[in-house]
Amino acid sequence: MTYALPTTAAPTPTDPLAYFGPIVAPRITADADDRPYELFSLEPQTPTIGAEISGIRLGGDLPDTVIAELRRALLEWKVLFFRGQDITREDHRAFAARWGELEQHPFYEYTQPGQSAVDVATLAKDANAVGAENIWHNDVTWHKFPSFAAVLRAVEIPAVGGDTLWADTGAAYDLLPEDLKARIDGLEAEHDWVRSFGSGMPQDAIERLRPEFPAVTHPVVRVVPETGRRVLFVNVAFTQRILGVTESESNELLQLLYRHLMRPELQVRLRWQPDTVAFWDNRTCQHYASSDYHPARRVMERISIVGDAPVGIGSRAAGGQGCPA
Repeated sequence: MTYALPTTAAPTPTDPLAYFGPIVAPRITADADDRPYELFSLEPQTPTIGAEISGIRLGGDLPDTVIAELRRALLEWKVLFFRGQDITREDHRAFAARWGELEQHPFYEYTQPGQSAVDVATLAKDANAVGAENIWHNDVTWHKFPSFAAVLRAVEIPAVGGDTLWADTGAAYDLLPEDLKARIDGLEAEHDWVRSFGSGMPQDAIERLRPEFPAVTHPVVRVVPETGRRVLFVNVAFTQRILGVTESESNELLQLLYRHLMRPELQVRLRWQPDTVAFWDNRTCQHYASSDYHPARRVMERISIVGDAPVGIGSRAAGGQGCPA
């Protein structure tokens, strides 16, 4: 699909993203299902990304009809927020398991002390463990099969601060100038974990895990199978370089895309409250955990769902149906 850029100020040759005025992208593709939701209430948080869901309690016993509507809402809004969810870790796990196989993160035993389950990432920060997730990223893009989605539950939150932000990578792609889209549409990028997670791991652990988790290649522009939506799929945390171009062009393109994703018009911000849960599509948005609460304590638990291999524009797999189940 083709979308026009705002006409109030056109990009300049020296900076293709230096425009201002209305920055509005479609929330969904023109042929998407936009029926009202019948089994819960949905309140949009921004025009394109983020919606608060009320009227249901999360757990493994939700009817299939509710899961189907939540799946449609996730595709439409990319990240869903649930307040007042006084649920246990078992409820959390059971809800996540409705969406597919649960992920086991291989590095957190080294970089996040206090892990007590292989499928639950406990992210505990305090005066001695500094929050370092304040970098825009999709989770696990260093894996051949990056996470499909993640369910994050607030266990203990600071009195103020510690918000999480998400950026709509589909809207980001839609709003790029057409000549920039043409430059990146068929490109691939290398993703790796050593410079991020490896910086906090002992060398023997890196050497042991490296053969199991080598660097991987993913399309710069990913196609979401259920919708055909094109999304940017590079991130500061794990993308190393764009392949098939010079180092200088790779750096230029990545910096342009990263800066574009930082536009507030593409983002939603969640102020955590007790018993709040966030559920996001890791394919279609990036997230950033604000690290402004030190030395206060913040404890979150995340359960992620295994995804599939990203496909790019022109791939036969890009026309497939359904998301991981």
